[in-house]
Amino acid sequence: MDASRTPERAPSAAPAVPAAIPRPGPAPDAVPGPAAGPVSRSRRLASPALTLAIATAALAYVGTVNPYEPGHYPVCPLFRLTGVLCPGCGGLRSAHAFAHGDLVTALGANALAVVGYFAFAGFMVLWLVRAYRGGRAPRLVMKPVYWWAIGVVALVFSVVRNLPAGSFLAP
Repeated sequence: MDASRTPERAPSAAPAVPAAIPRPGPAPDAVPGPAAGPVSRSRRLASPALTLAIATAALAYVGTVNPYEPGHYPVCPLFRLTGVLCPGCGGLRSAHAFAHGDLVTALGANALAVVGYFAFAGFMVLWLVRAYRGGRAPRLVMKPVYWWAIGVVALVFSVVRNLPAGSFLAP
């Protein structure tokens, strides 16, 4: 390398100082914007109402289009390839029966799905009540052990419904 082309740097007398760690919040020189006012009730209810409307439309569609007639919905790929019922097999038939108010048939098609319908309904009620009252939206935050427990329940449900003794859980 040619020494004439590299600029010479003067030795620094002071040691390098690390940059300041940024603090959360607005910068000290930031211009304050308009203060956030209270959010209207209709605006707070928009997200849960839209979510509920989409879920209701999906359930209404499944209630209208009969899953017992072939050709309307795809077959479960796991069941088609292996003949093994997954935890979701029978879910559309369960939703169809649930939409028609036939809880016994819905439980017979997929009991785990019916538990999910009621869990979703409870979550939606909680979300709507909190939004109406001006509270924070509920969050589904659980410890990992609970997520593992849900997975184990789904696995056990899937295994049992494929055994002769658990045929009452098969759709």
